[in-house]
Amino acid sequence: MKDLSQILPNKTTFFLSGNVEKKVTGFSLDSRNVEPGEIFVAKKGTQLDGHKYIPQVIEKGIKVILCEYMPDDLQSDICYIQSNELMNLLADMLRVYYEDPSQNLTLIGVTGTNGKTTVSTLCYELLISLGYKTGLISTVENKYGNVVESSTHTTPDIVSLYRLLNKMVEAGCSHVCMEVSSHAIDQDRILGLQFKVAVFTNITQDHLDYHGTFKNYIDAKKKFFDNLSKDSIAIVNADDKNGLIMVQNSKSTIKTYGVKNIADYKLKILNNAMDGLHLKFQNTEWHSNLAGTFNASNLAAVLSIALELGEEEQEVLEKMSGLHNVSGRFDLIRDDANGRVGIVDYAHTPDAVEKLLLNVSAISKQDQKIITVLGCGGNRDKSKRPMMASVAVRLSDQLILTSDNPRDEDPLQIIEEMESGIDPNDSQKVLVIQDREQAIKTACSIAQKQDIIIVAGKGHEKYQEIKGVKMPFDDYQILKTFLLKLYKKIE
Repeated sequence: MKDLSQILPNKTTFFLSGNVEKKVTGFSLDSRNVEPGEIFVAKKGTQLDGHKYIPQVIEKGIKVILCEYMPDDLQSDICYIQSNELMNLLADMLRVYYEDPSQNLTLIGVTGTNGKTTVSTLCYELLISLGYKTGLISTVENKYGNVVESSTHTTPDIVSLYRLLNKMVEAGCSHVCMEVSSHAIDQDRILGLQFKVAVFTNITQDHLDYHGTFKNYIDAKKKFFDNLSKDSIAIVNADDKNGLIMVQNSKSTIKTYGVKNIADYKLKILNNAMDGLHLKFQNTEWHSNLAGTFNASNLAAVLSIALELGEEEQEVLEKMSGLHNVSGRFDLIRDDANGRVGIVDYAHTPDAVEKLLLNVSAISKQDQKIITVLGCGGNRDKSKRPMMASVAVRLSDQLILTSDNPRDEDPLQIIEEMESGIDPNDSQKVLVIQDREQAIKTACSIAQKQDIIIVAGKGHEKYQEIKGVKMPFDDYQILKTFLLKLYKKIE
């Protein structure tokens, strides 16, 4: 708890109405969950305007309102704080209230279209193995100490993020690895945080439903690096043509990683197989449990982070040899009875699907057929749907189009939009089975000995979202059940 007067900053312009002699116990952006003693932040969002809920939160006992414009009806016992730079003001106040948590942490942020979760999680696991108390903020889960929380967003809102980082400081964490989404950058959710390391994995088409154009998407990612301080380290993928564009205006120290082009930290792939990668860095050869060229790139990113933080090379490589796949990222299921292989992956962009299938093709045997089950999420970038199907049918022996998370859209309409990207000459390779469970079951039933079944799009998710309802659904468990011929009813 702090006095309101203590956390009001000097550098951001704001206007006051009412008495500032208030005790503050926290902040809230959600009128439904606000508690007495908290500051309610009334913000105009992409869908809702928080200002309309001001009367409601006052009835709940809120005495301090932070807003973008003053309400028409000002109550004498309420302190209103209005600013045209609301997010800057909020970040300043959060930093003071939580005693600047990022100053007490080595904060590592990872952004990019694909690979954010894998790089962040592998970095977290590596730092833990090196003896550091480390926190993780990811699409899958948030972790620190013995606490594991399921995530609702790739990057939390700014209030939740500061609160979470403060908990990590209190838990004794010295490092935090976190995913930084383009939405979070664009919506100023990371304002005021000081990143020691910022990583760029890649950028391909995604989220155009939000950003509008690919240029806007690139600019959102680039803003992360533009705002880094001279004390930060920016590490970018030398194999992505936009890597160096990201750091054109950055004041940070710039380093590169990769597996193809010249880079400060380059991994050479000596062998790529289902059971992992045989890699070489400098003069040292080592084995990774992860498979695929894209994972070699992810490992190069993690290696570069550790070495830039001053860790000893041989110990880092030794620890990295023990790292395993991240949940829902190239998760393997082996049917030892007849050599079939199942793979569950989060690939949900054209580039991710292409890389997944190219890598599976590269490590598969000549007589192994690839059967792919693929859907596209509703209420998301529609333009990528035909592109994903086009890539999938080209690189698969059999493609089954199905439902993903249709959300508020008609699943069959989504599938039709995917089908529009399929060349008529490839139509004989395509089945449409709307029910995702039946699609996975069908893939398993038509797979012969040694064949590979890929279920893409949902990865780690344990639900399917239909018309606002999240129903239990786990690609990994369902594929495992049918692949291993455990045809029991899946609840």
